Amino acid sequence: MNRTCSIQEGSSSSIPHLSIILTVRLLMQGKEVGSIIGKRGDHIKLIRDQSGAKINISDGSCPERIVTITGNTETINRAFVMICAKLQQDLQALSNTIPKPPITMRLIVPATQCGCIIGKGGSKIKEIREATGASVQVASEMLPSSTERAVTISGSSQSIVLCMQNICQILLEAPAKGNTLPYRPKPTFNPALLASSAAAAASLLQQQHHQPQQHYHPTLINPLDVSQV
Repeated sequence: MNRTCSIQEGSSSSIPHLSIILTVRLLMQGKEVGSIIGKRGDHIKLIRDQSGAKINISDGSCPERIVTITGNTETINRAFVMICAKLQQDLQALSNTIPKPPITMRLIVPATQCGCIIGKGGSKIKEIREATGASVQVASEMLPSSTERAVTISGSSQSIVLCMQNICQILLEAPAKGNTLPYRPKPTFNPALLASSAAAAASLLQQQHHQPQQHYHPTLINPLDVSQV
C-alpha cells in the first residue's frame, strides 16, 4: 500500500489533521469484478464519480483480478461502501433456498505490515474482530512471486467497511519496510481446451499410423533400349 501524507492544522482542534492519499489493492474473482464494472462500465463509472476515488482494474485474461483504489481516506471509504453495497445486492439476488454467504474481500498487504495487523500474540486482530464484527484472516504464506499476503475479510457490508477503516489506519501508522514485490495474477490455460487439443493431436497421429503408405517404385530403364526414353 502506497501513501502520501501531508499534515495540516485543524482550525477547531489542536490535533493535526492528516490529509492522506492511499493506494489500496483488492484481489477479486472475475465474476465479482464484472458485477462491479456493470454493463458497458456503467457501475464502475458511478462508483468513481460518486466516491471521487481513482479505480483501476487489472487485465481480464486472468481468473483473479486486482482492483486498485486510490484516493484520500474519505474517498476510499465511500468507494468501499459502494462496492460492498453492490456485492450485497448480488447476494440478495440469490435464490432464497440457498444459504447466503457473507461478503468476502481480499486485501493485498505487504508482508512486512501483516504483523501490525495481527499484533503481539494476535491481540490486534482480535481487537479488530470484536470492534467491527468482521472475520479477519491473514494468510501465513505470501502470494506467488511476491512479498505480499492476502488479508481476507468476511461479514456484512457495514462490518467490512469498519474493518477496512481499522486496517487502513494500522497500515498508515506502520508503513511497509524495504522494497515490496507486488503480486500479479497470471493467466491460466483452460484445461478443456488443452484436453481437446491433445485429443485432436492423438487422433491425427492414430490416423497417420493406420493409413496405408504409398510406396514409389521407379521404372528401370535399359540404357540400351532407347524406345523407353
